[in-house]
Amino acid sequence: MNFFLYINRKLVFIFGIAVILFFLSVIFSKQVNFMNVESDKYNKSLSKADIDLPRFTINNEEKKIYVSAKEGNFLNSNKILLSKNVRFRSNDFSIETEEVVFNRTEQTANSKSKSLFKAKNTIISSYGFDIFDKGDKIIFYGKSFVVLK
Repeated sequence: MNFFLYINRKLVFIFGIAVILFFLSVIFSKQVNFMNVESDKYNKSLSKADIDLPRFTINNEEKKIYVSAKEGNFLNSNKILLSKNVRFRSNDFSIETEEVVFNRTEQTANSKSKSLFKAKNTIISSYGFDIFDKGDKIIFYGKSFVVLK
C-alpha cells in the first residue's frame, strides 16, 4: 500500500471528525432547535385573516375612494374588519388607520382607532371616523387635532 495514500486517508478522517465536532458544538452552544426554526417558517406564511391584502372601492358619482389593508376578516356577509395599515385614498385626500369596519353593500366605513386624514391644505388627527353617503361625508370622533395651511 502506498504510504502517501495512507496519510491522506487519516487526514480526511480527522478533518471530517473535526468538522462534525465543530457543527455539534455550534448547535449545542447556540441551543438551536431545528424543529422550531422549521415551524416558524411555515407559521409566518399562514395568516389567520380571511382575506390577505384586501382591496375595495367606494364608488361615488364624482370620485372613487380606494380602500386597501394588509388583512381582512368577515364579520358577516356584508361587513369586513380591515386591519393592519388600512388606507383610504382618492385624488383629494387619504386616511390612514389600523382598524376599520367596511360595509360593502352600503359602501360605508367606520373606525374607532387613531386615524390620520391628509388633504391638500389640511391634516386631521382623530380617534375614529365614519365615512358614509358613498364617501361624500366624513365625521371624525374623539379628540381631534386639525392643521390648516
